[in-house]
Amino acid sequence: MRNFIFSNVLHELANNKVSRNLLMKKLDSYLYSSIVENDQQNLQEVQEKKYRFMRSMLRSAVRNVEKGYFSKAVFKRIIHVLVENSFLNRQKYSDNLEDFREQYGEYPPNFIVLSPTQRCNLNCTGCYASSNARSSATLPFHMVDSIVHEVRNKFHSRFVTISGGEPFMYKSEGKTLLDLFEKYDDVFFLVYTNGTLITREVAERLGKMGNVTPAISVEGFEKETDERRGKGVHQKILKAFENLRNAGVPIGISVTATSKNEDILLDDSFYQYYFDQQGVTYMWQFQLMPMGRSSTDFDLMVEPEKRVELYRKWEYLISERDYCVADFWNSGVLVNGCIAYGRRGGYFYIDWNGNIMPCVFVPYYVDNVYDLYNNGKTLVDALFSDFMKKGREWIRNYGQAYPHEPKNWLMPCSIRDHYENFRKNILPDRAKGESQEAEETLRNDEYYRRLVQYDRQLEKLTEDIWEEEYKKTAKEESQSS
Repeated sequence: MRNFIFSNVLHELANNKVSRNLLMKKLDSYLYSSIVENDQQNLQEVQEKKYRFMRSMLRSAVRNVEKGYFSKAVFKRIIHVLVENSFLNRQKYSDNLEDFREQYGEYPPNFIVLSPTQRCNLNCTGCYASSNARSSATLPFHMVDSIVHEVRNKFHSRFVTISGGEPFMYKSEGKTLLDLFEKYDDVFFLVYTNGTLITREVAERLGKMGNVTPAISVEGFEKETDERRGKGVHQKILKAFENLRNAGVPIGISVTATSKNEDILLDDSFYQYYFDQQGVTYMWQFQLMPMGRSSTDFDLMVEPEKRVELYRKWEYLISERDYCVADFWNSGVLVNGCIAYGRRGGYFYIDWNGNIMPCVFVPYYVDNVYDLYNNGKTLVDALFSDFMKKGREWIRNYGQAYPHEPKNWLMPCSIRDHYENFRKNILPDRAKGESQEAEETLRNDEYYRRLVQYDRQLEKLTEDIWEEEYKKTAKEESQSS
């Protein structure tokens, strides 16, 4: 019933401009009550962060509805496809999920990330996927279709993330990903893209579908973006923004934090430019992981001290500015730690060769979707490889199974933040590297030493924050009550 009321109020937000402020207050109260006050399992400060993030997401969306950048029709469609089918579907499909758990002993993941092609029209410095226009690695459309069908009907998920390569370059068997989005109109798709191929026609088609949002990659302003992605790319991105605003499609941005742009990401002007001037609704931030073309470029990594500064900036952005921003590493509290290895509430990753990996940033695999399907198996079988099970066991022991007393979720990542443990206790001997670079890092003593050293430095910097601001606060509140 509460979820039904929540959906109805969201619909009213789009329709009723006069009472929008009152409705926002009601939703704010609902969110705080359901996320913070009624939660008895998690640390209160963890739940406070979740509430502030959800509030910032809602307010960012409503701001752009009011500006006309985010059409009411698309807003309503997203409420149905994303909120009702994805966010609330744990209740909607609870019987199916329980059946899955009874059969396999665990709940399915909430979504997958799929990179159907490695091809890209750009050649960015440090690309995690080593993408370029010459690559022919592409999954055939019927395979992509089978994967999404399985996610929808076996995992009972209505959310799929598409990455690459450049998704809007994908073409196979006479079809593009737009055909996939139209076919699965009750699934919501988040697409990571460089934005340069989002023409007016593509944007209008996305607006009519209403179940897709593009997260467009930027590195900073024009200078920083063009330095990494190529001259003139930022102007093409601005044109894509214009096309999407005119079509009423919600825009996101995706930013890789590096040593070259970290100071820009600590400056309010960056967020004001994209959120306030360009009509961006959300931003995903990723800190450079040394892999792909950047596998040995440690100078591009954000140093531990700067990572903590970016964490503080993230707190400020969701609490004081209502900008919907999430950092794949610094925002681990939003999802109770690492979301890889196909855990409940998390995901796994399939690349352009059909390799099935725990995460986009864990470039190792033991299963391949072609082999599974050829042997009469499914994606479910991949969930129960020793690799995936070891990863989920670590996630549970690190805090998912003990949300009232978790370990340090400011260091949530199994590989980036706990590299020594990943190599010793999670990565199986039979795992293969997704690329030659991934294989080479396993034999590189300097790579091992640098990442382990990084993790130890980060632990010293974040341990007191976690103990004082999350765990100690929880203990004091428990004693006072």
